[in-house]
Amino acid sequence: MNRPAHILVVGDVMLDRYLLGEVTRISPEAPVPVLRTVREETRPGGAANVAANVAAMGARCTLLGVVGADAAAGDVERLVAAHGVEAALVTDPGQATTQKTRLVAGTQQIVRFDTDASVSDAARAALLAAFTAALPGADLVILSDYAKGCLPDPAAFIAAAHAAGLRCLVDPKQTDPARYAGAFLLKPNRKEFEMLFGTAGSMAERARAALARHGFGHLVVTLGADGMLLAGADGSSAQVPTEAQEVFDVSGAGDTVIAALAIAIAGGASVAEAVTAANLAASIAVSHAGTYVVTARDMEERRARAGAASKVLPLETLLPLLAAERRRGRRIVFTNGCFDILHPGHVRMLAACRKLGDVLVLGLNEDASVRRLKGPTRPVNTYEDRAEVCAGLAAVDYVVGFGEDTPARLIEAVAPDVLAKGGDYSAEAMGGKEAIVGADFVRARGGQVVAVQFHQGYSSTRIIEAAKA
Repeated sequence: MNRPAHILVVGDVMLDRYLLGEVTRISPEAPVPVLRTVREETRPGGAANVAANVAAMGARCTLLGVVGADAAAGDVERLVAAHGVEAALVTDPGQATTQKTRLVAGTQQIVRFDTDASVSDAARAALLAAFTAALPGADLVILSDYAKGCLPDPAAFIAAAHAAGLRCLVDPKQTDPARYAGAFLLKPNRKEFEMLFGTAGSMAERARAALARHGFGHLVVTLGADGMLLAGADGSSAQVPTEAQEVFDVSGAGDTVIAALAIAIAGGASVAEAVTAANLAASIAVSHAGTYVVTARDMEERRARAGAASKVLPLETLLPLLAAERRRGRRIVFTNGCFDILHPGHVRMLAACRKLGDVLVLGLNEDASVRRLKGPTRPVNTYEDRAEVCAGLAAVDYVVGFGEDTPARLIEAVAPDVLAKGGDYSAEAMGGKEAIVGADFVRARGGQVVAVQFHQGYSSTRIIEAAKA
């Protein structure tokens, strides 16, 4: 598919509102915290969040849903338009747009209060008509059912999609699985799965029975920290472990998952491949506060990071990661050395370098380079072993090798904000033995050059000589 996939998202559109501030006292009126509001944020929620994720990940997206004749409806349209979503929303006169308002102190959500709208029969009929009219030219359909009134009869939408030859992915909230019969893929979470299919027997057995009974093509069950369960109509099932990630907030993670599934499947990926992509997207979403729209750039950066089996990376893999660190405003520090036999002087020097910024890149001399600098009996430990040991230090974020006598080429590629060096080097020396290689380049870019404290009494050469004696 040369053009971006065109995905229709239909379902319960919401506005997520956040009142953020801090709590410093308890109310004298009742034993409740007093939130001093610092700022207010609005974000797309429900089907609108699904659509925003679809567009941000690189697909063309049309959003269909029902909103009220109120200011919140305008907020939703503005927010999704900012993400490149084409909204075709039905206005239901006299009704309110569904809203979820969260009060947040620091990073802790205190309370959420909801404004749930009812949807008239006329608005639902108009939504189905608009959906049917939008099907030509689309590649795939997502039903985002939050049980707020837009999709009381999802079967009608699934049937219309089938008639147009389109696959339908469903995020369900209702408890009658027959309402979703014939869906290409159903994506409940653990609780929703149990409400739909009970608790008797293993999850894989219940999934296989549901697939056979209701004509689903696939079931993808999100299991939080346990990853995802994928079951197919062919009887296959597999549990995919979660991407390791610190969880900050799970709000909207299900929306991100179904958006990533849809984009991958519309692009020709197998469902198993799509689950891998969705797992990655979910790990990004839960690492942010509140509902977060995952972008194509987020996915590229996380794939690059996930593809790095360790901190030891070739330069071509390292550079995109450093670019991502810079976009987050992080300060890059570079230092280098042979580190043949690691000793406390090395450890202290690297810790001091790390304190100069946010990310420490260690340039490590490869074996031929060490032999030229130290003699034919060195290094004692191979580059692979030295790199592994250095990468095990908490102060070191990345290790990258270089084969030249000096790291000048590597420094120009990394372009650090801070160039640091230990030993008998001088940050002020402009040339000669004491000068720090790359200092002129870093200073010309506005960077900083630092000679960290030299710890007397520690030397790899001295350790080697002592071992020989």
